Amino acid sequence: MYEDLFYERLTTLRTQKGVSARDMSLSLGQSESYINKIENKKSLPSMTGFFYICEYLNVPPKDFFDDEVSFPTKLNDLINESKKLNNGQLEHLLAIIKDLKTT
Repeated sequence: MYEDLFYERLTTLRTQKGVSARDMSLSLGQSESYINKIENKKSLPSMTGFFYICEYLNVPPKDFFDDEVSFPTKLNDLINESKKLNNGQLEHLLAIIKDLKTT
């Protein structure tokens, strides 16, 4: 069950990033078929490999498996940028988010 989630999530996140399986494999320092083999359920990465995949996709490992978060890379970017805001700016951002949810 978790393996299927892993394979599907990897494919989804890679596609959202707009990179081919071959390019991602090579960027990770692996053979050009590395990601393709994983996505086709022929292998699983090592734990270290998984962390490199998450780093490449800019997705925290905990968010990789959270299928309720459709765009974890964008959420991670939003959180990181939000950390730089002051209290007033955060209040405005929160109001905008709440307003977007109601429309």
